Amino acid sequence: MLTRQQVLGFRVRAQQLDRDSGTIDDTAVLDLGVQDTGTDGARWALTLRGVEHPSADDLATVWTLRGAPHVYRRADLPVIAAATAPFSDADAGKRIFDAAKPLKAAGISNLTALDTVADAMRSIVTAPMVKGEMSTRLTAMMDPPHLRFCRPCNATHVYEQPFRLSALRAGLELEAGTSPPVLRPIPGFRPATTVPDRFDVVRAYLRLLGPATPKLVAGYLDAPVKDVQARWPGDAAEVTVDGERRWLLTDDVDRLNDDPPVATRLLGPFDLFLQARDRSLLVEDPVLAKDLWRTLGRPGGVLSDGEIVGTWRARKTGAAVTVSVGLWRPADRGAITDQAERLAAFRGLRLSAVEIGD
Repeated sequence: MLTRQQVLGFRVRAQQLDRDSGTIDDTAVLDLGVQDTGTDGARWALTLRGVEHPSADDLATVWTLRGAPHVYRRADLPVIAAATAPFSDADAGKRIFDAAKPLKAAGISNLTALDTVADAMRSIVTAPMVKGEMSTRLTAMMDPPHLRFCRPCNATHVYEQPFRLSALRAGLELEAGTSPPVLRPIPGFRPATTVPDRFDVVRAYLRLLGPATPKLVAGYLDAPVKDVQARWPGDAAEVTVDGERRWLLTDDVDRLNDDPPVATRLLGPFDLFLQARDRSLLVEDPVLAKDLWRTLGRPGGVLSDGEIVGTWRARKTGAAVTVSVGLWRPADRGAITDQAERLAAFRGLRLSAVEIGD
């Protein structure tokens, strides 16, 4: 039986949160994608894994899993398009949420709808274009089953999830750091026809966030459990975590050990380590978990020697930043201060103070 400490230690090492330096090529989380949400986003996640100054030319940002922006190696985009595409029409319907209902009523399959939107997007975006302008042009081209009235916008436009999930199908990427988002064509883009094991999203979840179950993987992908089960790796080994049956890739079983990884990191709110769907394993206290994974204004997590030991926030004032930390348990305060210095340097700011509360 595996302990939660063994599982969390495995994930820290698998995600390379315990290393000091690395390259884009050898950074494992880029196989599954690094979510680029929030002030620091993907670049901070890469910095925490030792990739301090990645070349912007070697990375690309696209909407993929859960419709969220993710950063990948640019050279991998054809494979990523195939790896992150829905497994089936039912999977596509689950991923596009409420957009599936009017499509079904109109007799349009979910995959056909995504291709239709992608074709229109491809014809519209031939040069960099702000999302709002592209959305306006796209809406004018689409039939009613693809459209909805949006109360916040007080306008009719294409459903958001089909919009996002069709962009990579259309060969479009996001210009890094743009807000509102700017879309542009990916030069020479053609999706791959096969997906190497390294980029298979089910295997990647097990490799980076295992041990897991089909339900946990499906939750991360927004896919039906049935589709994940159909693609479950034949080389997945069964293990037990706190009495629950889970699976890990056979090649990774020998990497489990009892030694906690020695590392302190200020994880961004959407860092992959915090994206695991077994939140109660990461944070056992439901009150603390609710604070860490709040819907709005989500803080970052303080990782210390394999455990999430608190939350953190950064407040910018002029050319300086104050990092406030709320600890749930004792941790190395000197190491936390070092990481706050690292964050300030990453943002190009001066660290004015580190406020640590219990």
